[in-house]
Amino acid sequence: VELPPKAIDEAVEQDVTPDTLYALSLLEETGICVVPASGFGQKEGRTGFRTTFLPPEDELDRAIVEFKRHHGLFCQKYT
Repeated sequence: VELPPKAIDEAVEQDVTPDTLYALSLLEETGICVVPASGFGQKEGRTGFRTTFLPPEDELDRAIVEFKRHHGLFCQKYT
């Protein structure tokens, strides 16, 4: 996940990894739970998350829309 520099600065200020900041925001905003990839020993400077995502087929489109909506709002907040 590509994050704006201000989001990374905010994560440093909050003493969390950037992907933790993103994951918590996603959970609070959408109810979608992901695990920050930094907990799995990812390459330094890489930001991402892991999830097991098995919604019923009729809910998949809505979930994708929510992921996209959140990412847009998150980036806008820190731009």
